[in-house]
Parts: sequence; C-alpha cells; structure tokens
Amino acid sequence: MTCVDKSVPGRTVWRARADERFLNPAGRVQGGFLAALLDSAMGASAVTVAGDRRVTVANTEMKVTFLRSARAGDLLTCVATVLKAGKVISFLEATIVDGDERLIATASSTYLIKERTE
Repeated sequence: MTCVDKSVPGRTVWRARADERFLNPAGRVQGGFLAALLDSAMGASAVTVAGDRRVTVANTEMKVTFLRSARAGDLLTCVATVLKAGKVISFLEATIVDGDERLIATASSTYLIKERTE
C-alpha cells in the first residue's frame, strides 16, 4: 500500500497492486486483503483531521460491501474520507476501484480517537 495523496485533511488516497499472494482458492483477491486496505486508508484519514493533537485511532466497527471481484495484477485505488470528525469518535467511508474505475468494494467505519501518551 502506498499513500499517493493526503493533501486534504480528512481524505487520503492509497494504491496497492494485487498480486498472487492475496488470492483466495477461487483465484480472486481475498476479501480480507480488500478490508485491510479499506481499514488502513480510513485510519490514516482519521488521523489527518486531528490537527496539532497527537492521537491514535482504533477501528471500533466496520461494514464492508464487496461489489465486484478483483484479480491478480489489478492496480487498486482506495479513497477514504472522514464524514464527521469528533474528539472521541469519528465516522468514515472508503471505496476501492480497479484500474478501469470499476467499483470493487465500499466500507463505512467508526474510529475511536485517543490522545497519545508517548
């Protein structure tokens, strides 16, 4: 996973190339890999709205919808956006598209925001 844009607070864009390591027995990209991409992107977006606060974020719940399968070799783009930022809880959403801009998966999530103690 590589972050390709974090210029706007509350929004990050990530890319990942799906390779054979991430395939399920049916030869498609495993849902767990897609969910991890969605979660990582949303967590990073949640941090970008903290301003000067040093915070950690933890996913408290996540709903993923798989709309189309991805294949080995696909360049996947994940865009994660903060819907509502709070001091304790933030709400986010994310999408994954393939290189042809076909929607692969969506997610919504709630993140717990905590001040860093270290």
